Amino acid sequence: MKNSVTGVVTEIVQPPGENLGYSPKNVEIVRNALVAVNKGGTGTRVFAGAPYTSAGKTGTAQAVSLGQNVKYNAKALEEHQRDHSLFAAYAPAEAPSIALAVIVENSGFGAAHAAPIARRVFDYWLQGDYPSEEDIAAVQKGLASAPIGKPRRAADVALPLP
Repeated sequence: MKNSVTGVVTEIVQPPGENLGYSPKNVEIVRNALVAVNKGGTGTRVFAGAPYTSAGKTGTAQAVSLGQNVKYNAKALEEHQRDHSLFAAYAPAEAPSIALAVIVENSGFGAAHAAPIARRVFDYWLQGDYPSEEDIAAVQKGLASAPIGKPRRAADVALPLP
């Protein structure tokens, strides 16, 4: 675990993995499918240009039930009734050092809102990149896919202390 303020890394001892009896062939199929999400699926635009391979799954969680035969229209709903944006991922895909799940409440499709946040976390963790001001603004407005602007080195950005 790395303290984002001090930079001090503390090792967390993990118990040994337990074999759950899954077929290695089937596990490989799932892993390849998760990588395909970010290479040619719903996460493609968000991970365009990433110098690492990531694996993930976008998703959307319904916040309220709609009547039968009622078509979902986010603009017609109050904000608290809109779907949640989900994205679970890990990177680098070949030898993961980070895994995360992002939930953005009431924001809709996972690739549009949760996945861009995951990309910025991966860029920070794996490359030491901190998003440009322009990129942060785009993500906050839900207008981002792949990072825009010139990223800053994380070491050069003073994070606000609580």
